[in-house]
Amino acid sequence: MNRRKSREIAMKLLFQMTINKEDFKDVIANLKENIEVENAKFDAAELSNEKENDPESIDLEDVDMAYIIRVLKGVQEYGDAIDKEIEKNLRNWKLNRISRIDISILRICTYEFLYEEDIPKNVSINEAIELAKKYSADKSASFINGVLGNMLREANE
Repeated sequence: MNRRKSREIAMKLLFQMTINKEDFKDVIANLKENIEVENAKFDAAELSNEKENDPESIDLEDVDMAYIIRVLKGVQEYGDAIDKEIEKNLRNWKLNRISRIDISILRICTYEFLYEEDIPKNVSINEAIELAKKYSADKSASFINGVLGNMLREANE
């Protein structure tokens, strides 16, 4: 299972939850439905020898659905504690000024810091930085690194 791809999907779904004010259960149900539709299209293309190599297609075999569900449920359930932890580590920023994509990345990483003890904190930080580089503004990766670095230093004290 590809944890990086799973984390990326979780971030996209969390962003969707934030924008649309959706419950994690609805988002997961929609994801599973979309995967079934895409897999059916993929199977049909394979049968007709028109199979395309789509790098954005989602293969359930390659995704850790349990992780995605845990993260989305956890961020929804512990959202206040997660946001307080993020706010505590901001310097001259307010939570409501942070872009929604950046806050989604920060929430996932903070959730992992607080509730996923089997994931090393430095791995969470590195993955958050990579997501920011891929999906956010140029300065977001260093901003996210700073916030999470503050959080890590505080945890180590």
